[in-house]
Amino acid sequence: MAQLFQTYSADFVNGFKYTIYASLLALIFSLIIGTLMAILQLSHNRIIRSLSKAYVAFFRNIPLLIIVMFFYVIAPMYFYSFDGFQAGTIGLTIYTSAFIAETVRSGIQTVPKGQMEAGLSSGFSYAETLRFIVLPQAFKIVVPPLGNQFINLIKNSSILAMVAGLDLMYQGDLIASNTFNTFDTYIIVGLFYLILTLPLSYLMNYLDKHWSKA
Repeated sequence: MAQLFQTYSADFVNGFKYTIYASLLALIFSLIIGTLMAILQLSHNRIIRSLSKAYVAFFRNIPLLIIVMFFYVIAPMYFYSFDGFQAGTIGLTIYTSAFIAETVRSGIQTVPKGQMEAGLSSGFSYAETLRFIVLPQAFKIVVPPLGNQFINLIKNSSILAMVAGLDLMYQGDLIASNTFNTFDTYIIVGLFYLILTLPLSYLMNYLDKHWSKA
């Protein structure tokens, strides 16, 4: 295993960089989109509420691979050509945002309604009350499930390998096919994923315990 890593270390590290990059981009944008969709699901406007619920229901209930392949195969036929990395990251973002939307929505609904009323009566607008009073409390409540979503996002980033996204799994597949040493190759790939997921898991547990005492 050590010899394999030494020989292909540059490929493993390069794939690891692409996995981190895709995961960070998808994490940031899925959190933004998911939070927006969570808020829109609670809108007083029936049309906006219905559209946001349809978005969440649709993308939660189709395979991630279909979303990625849409941007990689279908989109270039009609409006824009995405490379594997772009298609994979966009698909990962959209897919994860639907799950985050449900998580954040449940957190918002857990915050007592009196908090919203108190903010409005204090002179805050609806948006300001959400931003400064409701959402901070909601995010504290949903730290564990959000952490699970972020960890799943990192693991799901391996979907980029299906569209030549240059990520860690893609590099692992190439190395395994060249060396026929699949066991050691995927052990190394798995260890690289653990480097990302384990610290994130411990961080989320720490934040959960810290905020639960506050």
